[in-house]
This record gives sequence, C-alpha cells and structure tokens, in this order.
Amino acid sequence: MHHASLTLDPAFKVAPVRRRTFGTFVEHLGRCVYTGIYEPGHPLADDDGFRRDVLELTRELGVSTVRYPGGNFVSGYRWEDGIGPKDRRPRRLDLAWRSTETNEVGVDEFVLWCRKAGVEPMMALNLGTRGIAEALDLLEYCNHPSGTALSDLRVSHGAKEPHGIRMWCLGNELDGPWQTGHKTAREYGRLAAETARAMRMVDPGLELVACGSSSSSMPTFGAWEAEVLEETYELVDYISCHAYYEEHDGDLGSFLASDTDMQYFISSVVATADHVGARLKSRKRIDLSFDEWNVWYQSRFRDAGTPDDWPVAPPLLEDHYHLADAVTFGGLLITLLRNSDRVTAASLAQLVNVIAPIMTEPGGRSWRQTTFHPFAQASRYASGDVLRVEPVSPLYETAAYGEVPLVHAVATHDADGTTVFAVNRSVDGPLSLEIDARALGAVRVVEATTLTDPDVYARNTADEPDRITPRPNRDVEQDPLRVLLPPVSWNVIRLAS
Repeated sequence: MHHASLTLDPAFKVAPVRRRTFGTFVEHLGRCVYTGIYEPGHPLADDDGFRRDVLELTRELGVSTVRYPGGNFVSGYRWEDGIGPKDRRPRRLDLAWRSTETNEVGVDEFVLWCRKAGVEPMMALNLGTRGIAEALDLLEYCNHPSGTALSDLRVSHGAKEPHGIRMWCLGNELDGPWQTGHKTAREYGRLAAETARAMRMVDPGLELVACGSSSSSMPTFGAWEAEVLEETYELVDYISCHAYYEEHDGDLGSFLASDTDMQYFISSVVATADHVGARLKSRKRIDLSFDEWNVWYQSRFRDAGTPDDWPVAPPLLEDHYHLADAVTFGGLLITLLRNSDRVTAASLAQLVNVIAPIMTEPGGRSWRQTTFHPFAQASRYASGDVLRVEPVSPLYETAAYGEVPLVHAVATHDADGTTVFAVNRSVDGPLSLEIDARALGAVRVVEATTLTDPDVYARNTADEPDRITPRPNRDVEQDPLRVLLPPVSWNVIRLAS
C-alpha cells in the first residue's frame, strides 16, 4: 500500500477556473465532420443534417469552445468554397490529409452547429497559402452586421445576424515542414503581425492567437516563440501550444507521467513570452492557448500512411482509447488546470472519431470513449478558483522523465464546495490519499468516483460502451479524511460543508 497526502486551503489560489480550458476541436479530417457531427441521412439527423446523438454527447461532455476548421486542413482551405447553395460548392483536393473535401459543411453550418451545441466558435485562418486580404474577407463575412458586399452575402445565405466570432487563430503549425505554406519564424511573425493589425482595424476587441511550436521536440522550439512574439507581442493575446502523447515500447510508467512534458512545455513558453515582454519593455502579458492536446498514437498513423486515392471522409486517426490512455489524459487535464493563471484557453483535439472522446458508426451508433469521462467530470465539477495543491507522494522512476510522484492532483473551490481531481500513476498497487481540509472548516465527502479497471488496456466499444466509466468509490474515511485510489486510476472527490 502506497500513502500520500495533500492540503487544501482556499487561500492558495492559482486563478479562476477558465471555462475555455474545456474547448475542443473540429477539423475537416477523416470522419470528424462527415459522419461525425454531420450526417444528413442518419436516423437521428435533424433538419440541418446534424446528428442529434453527437450534439447530446457534446453537451454532456461540457464543451465550451470549438476550434475550426483546422488544423493542417486550414493551411490550404478556401473559406468561400463552403458558403452558398450546397449544390454549387466545389469539391477540392485537401493536401493535408490527401482527401477530397466536398464543402457541404462550411462556416455558416459550423456556426449553426455551435449554437445548437451551446458552444463558442473559435476560427482558424489560412495563413499558409493565403494572407491578409482573405482573413479580412472572412472577418467581414462573419462579423459585420450588414451593408457591405460580404456581410450582405452572409445575410443572403440565411444568416441575418452576425456570427460574432471573437477568438481567431492566426494560422496553424506554420513551424512544421509538413504544413502547406510552412514558414520561418520571421516570415510567419511578420505575416501574423500585419494580419492582426488589419483585423484590429475592423474590430479592436478581437482575441488573436499567434502560432507557437507544434511540439516541444521541434528543433526551433523556444527560438520560434521568441521570434514570433518579437513581431506580434502588442498585437496578439495568446501564443499557441500543441502536444500529443502515446505509450512507447510498453513503457507504461513514462506514459502515465506524460504531463511532466506538458508542464515543461508550458513553463518554457511562459518564460520565453515574459522574456520578450521584458525586452520590449511591455506591461502586457501573453497567455497560452493550448489549442491542440491529447493522447494520439502518431506512430500508428505514420505506419499506416495517408490515402492515395483522394477519398471523401476516410477513417483516419481513429484511435480507440483504453483505461491507461484515459488516466494519462486526466493527468494532462490536471496540468492545464494547475496552470490556469497562464493557460487561459485549450482545445482537445478532436471532438468526434478523429482521436476523439466521441465515436460514431456511419448510419449507426455513437458512444463515449474512455477519455470522455475525465473531460466531462472536470468540466462539470471544476468551478470557482483553482487551488494549488502539492501532494506529498512516493516517487517512482521513469525512463523518460526520471523520478515522478505517484499522485498528480489539482483542486477547485467555490462557495458550494471543493473538488479534488487526482490520478494514481502506480501500476502495482492502490494508494491511500489523506486530505488535510482543516482550512475549509467542517467538510465531508459528498461523492467520490473512480475510473479504473483490472485491465489497464480495456476499452469501450459500441457493443460495450460502459466497460470503463466512473463508478462510486466506497473506500472513503471521513476522520481523518482518506480516499483509497486504485492503481492506474482517475479520481474525483467532491467535498462540501
């Protein structure tokens, strides 16, 4: 039996819980859009062709924002292809995923879907093959009320009211050689700055995200952020971060500690941004938009390759997640919350079918992947302020990160109570977690749930959709407050007076 402890104190505030932490991502990639959110012939499709079962699961997931339409896809995208009568929309080759894009879904349909789902749209701009003029055109089409060529065009397409999109990504992963329109940091920084300056002439209140590094393993990591921010610092609000993790060569211990790398990524980008701000003698602070993150088995994708016949909506990147994936995922989510003072927006990539918490069958069923549950619980129960907690925990040795604590945790607190989110990374036994809550007054555990299974590689399927789901944890003691965390588990402990 392992033993660990943590202390809760409402004075140890990090920042308010940021609702945008619980954003996701819809890209024209594989089956995310077509047979994902949109499938007109499906028995559960609504009058606009959107799957009602996916809409319901999106609401249950607790999504706040959705980034669209890419991703790598956006760097070759012509937004004009996706507006107007559907029978006149052109089919295009998508270079990013070697597919054919039908353009049945475009910006108007996406915003309509967002309104049905109750989420905020977050729009990405093509700064790969396009530039300032096209960005301004899309902004006018989306946000200007009426009386201009493009705003009146939107109205003629049935969208009388402006879409009112506030958050815009200035391109995507342009540090990556795989990206259509790949640029050096200086080239991209200049383009992003001029695009941002022009967009702010239309609307000074927009929130703009500059491209950061595609991962912390990029050879230009750090230098890219510094050069880009030197050009854009006073013109943007965020710098982006992207990171994906997978288990390598059966090294489960390192995989479960993937959040160690995410913390390194966040700390490094914060330090770089603040250094640039200091050099520029600016009092402005740049926040982080971690607008792509997830468990993704990229090695499987690389081994499989991309289609060679330009199919429409082929099944791509459809990872089927197991318990260990969900626990690792939970650790990443805890890290995002622990950094809520600087990570003020995030996007889980992606929402449906493509490395996603929601899976669907074309014409058939939908179900929750294992990763659905940590996200849904955190979105539902994280409220008020994030509290800094520093567990006193046994350490274990990992090949990738050295010594790492068995327990990774965060807490949130408001007038209604306090919630602890914790993962036990131990692969060989349970852990008794003692919680010192004296600073909260007289409290009790009102609910404790655990996501676990004897088989760490067990998955949910369409036939067995609830194999891995949060279940009540009965191993709770009230005085002193202790909760038994099973090995390889995600845990939510809710306290109230």
